[in-house]
Amino acid sequence: MFQALLALVAREKQRQSRASPGVMLVGERVMLRAPRVEDWQDWVRLRSLSAPFLQPWEPDWPKNALTRDYYMSYWRRLVRRWVQDREYAFVICSKPHENALLGGITVTDIKREATQSGTLGYWIGAPYAGRGFMKDAAAMIAEFAFRELKLHRLEATCMPENKPSIKLLRAIGMQEIGLAKRYMKINSQWQDHVLFEKVSQEAVTAPESF
Repeated sequence: MFQALLALVAREKQRQSRASPGVMLVGERVMLRAPRVEDWQDWVRLRSLSAPFLQPWEPDWPKNALTRDYYMSYWRRLVRRWVQDREYAFVICSKPHENALLGGITVTDIKREATQSGTLGYWIGAPYAGRGFMKDAAAMIAEFAFRELKLHRLEATCMPENKPSIKLLRAIGMQEIGLAKRYMKINSQWQDHVLFEKVSQEAVTAPESF
């Protein structure tokens, strides 16, 4: 099924993926891999368990957000956008158990041509928050974004009240660059968001040209 869907999407005249859907990023404590069809039960279970922890910081969940149908629709969109070089989504797994889901992390909204940028997004299951797993995953995905995806800039946002997220972004070397008023609708309310960015080290160290 996965290969058939890949073949279908690949026939669309779109941008080409910069990384194989089979890529796996392995760190000391976590590993990152693309979501699979068979992840749906663990994904739904963890999201359901973590709903009170996650929902204050995320856009409103649809009514069917904790169902297999929703997960399959979500998975198909991720596959399509991966092949089109528009979004790279991973599940975070506990090392060495690649099926033990801890959360998810993405590089999305990828722009090419003159911009070469993408946006970091992430969530962690409530039982695993505050234990350093997301810091490891975020550092790995940032390296992947620059090394494999060849991005120039990685961006991220979070609400000013989300102190753990601000701490995380600073810990992986992202710089606070401003505040966007009424940036995103969270819990049916337009919320301000702090803006962060990280620029490729190659761009930082490149000699000036005149």
